[in-house]
Amino acid sequence: MAVCSVCFRHCDLKEGMTGACGVRTCRNGAVFPENYGKITSLALDPIEKKPLHRFYPGSMILSAGSYGCNLKCPFCQNNEISWSDRAMRYREKAEYISPEELADTAEYYKSRRNIGVAFTYNEPLVGYEYVRDTAKLVHEKGMKNVLVTNGTASPAVLEELAPYIDAMNIDLKGFTDRYYSEVLKGSRQMVMDFIARAVQICHVEITTLIIPGENDTEEEMRVISGWIAGLEKVCGGKSGREIPLHISRFFPQFRMTDRPATDVMLIYRLADTAREKLDYVYTGNC
Repeated sequence: MAVCSVCFRHCDLKEGMTGACGVRTCRNGAVFPENYGKITSLALDPIEKKPLHRFYPGSMILSAGSYGCNLKCPFCQNNEISWSDRAMRYREKAEYISPEELADTAEYYKSRRNIGVAFTYNEPLVGYEYVRDTAKLVHEKGMKNVLVTNGTASPAVLEELAPYIDAMNIDLKGFTDRYYSEVLKGSRQMVMDFIARAVQICHVEITTLIIPGENDTEEEMRVISGWIAGLEKVCGGKSGREIPLHISRFFPQFRMTDRPATDVMLIYRLADTAREKLDYVYTGNC
């Protein structure tokens, strides 16, 4: 029996058992990520696709993903590799790429304006050990590391990665405990704590996907943007107003097809609302 300490779930794992993320398993009495080095997705992407708009704009980044996730978002656009039944089939299909191989591949693509590696597509922190080991080698090559995450991880995980991460895009999916607990099966407080510490460590941009009927009011956007702006208290002198926020449009997919795509004009209105508190607000999927 072992207890996983990556996120708020603290899964109790018997020998051979896998946690709620579909990845972390008990092996010889210890918790191990069975997706270590198992890559399902690899692409050279524009940095803006992460999205990061104020971190080396115009550059490319080698994006790598595995499988598994510790949230259960019913609208997940990467459900094939996150937590669907199909995602778990990637345990056998994923290609093993060692940390050394991935770092070497990133270096190879320097000639195509690649600045490093982005750990993305699925939730990278459920297999943070691979992120740590690879990111260290990427730094040794003088390149950058980016983390695209839902922020549902413990302070200990964040501190272990801190020396090696140069930028993050973190989802702040809403600002009510009901939405996080009932719809996403997550913890809003853990994400808020993660963001508050992350802005002390590296460049951070935040993304909020607007779901009709869930987190789509101007009132909630004022609360979200106000909280982000208030992070200046922990930003080491940098104003919280300078933290970029990406407000993205929802499209019905996966297990949430009971509502229409978010109205484009609503996205623009919410962006204007966020600009009351924040200097850099971007719209996505419009």
